[in-house]
Amino acid sequence: MSELMVDLAYSAVLFNSKDAAEEVLKLENRVNSMNYDIKKQSLVAARSYEDAEKLTALLEIAEAAESMANAAKDLADIVITGFKPHPVFKMVMEESEKMIMRVTVSKSSELTNQTLGDLLLVNRTGMRVIAIRRDDSWIYGPDKDTIILANDVLLSKGTETGSEVLYKLADGEITFDEVPEVLDEED
Repeated sequence: MSELMVDLAYSAVLFNSKDAAEEVLKLENRVNSMNYDIKKQSLVAARSYEDAEKLTALLEIAEAAESMANAAKDLADIVITGFKPHPVFKMVMEESEKMIMRVTVSKSSELTNQTLGDLLLVNRTGMRVIAIRRDDSWIYGPDKDTIILANDVLLSKGTETGSEVLYKLADGEITFDEVPEVLDEED
């Protein structure tokens, strides 16, 4: 989750995306809550000094993940507050051709009730779904058997052109039959 937050935060800064920044903030709250739960469960599980020693590695990992989440939140805050990063930062980030986007799947979308394997989104749009938010839960690293439902929020990584196509597909503006035409228009 913290890795996803870092990707989203950099994308938010690079593309000045408040949507991506807001997702980072939601994830940061979840990481904080999970870290708190790990600490509580570790305290309950430690019945001896030896148990406590064994659990310190787990606590250190949880603390490192929370530190990464906090750093990602700091980047997201830059976008939300409207602060413009130094032009050198944008130049460095633009070296990467990949971007991360967030899109909500509409009921009328051709993506609805299809598996990622059946859709072949990477091949057809150049976008790879890296996580799905379904209501208040998350699916990290979805596989070919993961079904996309209406109102799912897809976090995807790929090209800018691919992101525009995926947005239109998810919104129901276009179907896969129209994708080559859309890609031709973008060239």
